[in-house]
Amino acid sequence: MYVRGIRGAITVEKNEESEILNATSELLKTIVMENDVNPEDICSVFVTVTHDITATFPARTIRQMSGWDLVPLMCSLEIDVPGSLPRCIRLMVQINTTKQQNEMKHVYLNEATKLRPDLKPN
Repeated sequence: MYVRGIRGAITVEKNEESEILNATSELLKTIVMENDVNPEDICSVFVTVTHDITATFPARTIRQMSGWDLVPLMCSLEIDVPGSLPRCIRLMVQINTTKQQNEMKHVYLNEATKLRPDLKPN
């Protein structure tokens, strides 16, 4: 059994609570579906946001998802690099798995596809 990381990112149009929560939920559900994992397999989830996302904690929506109440979550602020992608939520989902690193399917949605043009869109 290995601990593997799965990356993902999504952008929002506005710094609004409902949009942030919906985007975070969409991103996590897509990561889980693409990688065929369940909350019991999750070690932890790191959530970062760009400086322009302040309306709510994205982890709130994860905590409310069925089966996710015991998964350790941590929110943090991304480094504010000039010219970086605005209004971006990033996830690092760490899972217990027997899969190899090259089997992990990273997920980038909306404008965040620009962050990893080497990965084909989902």
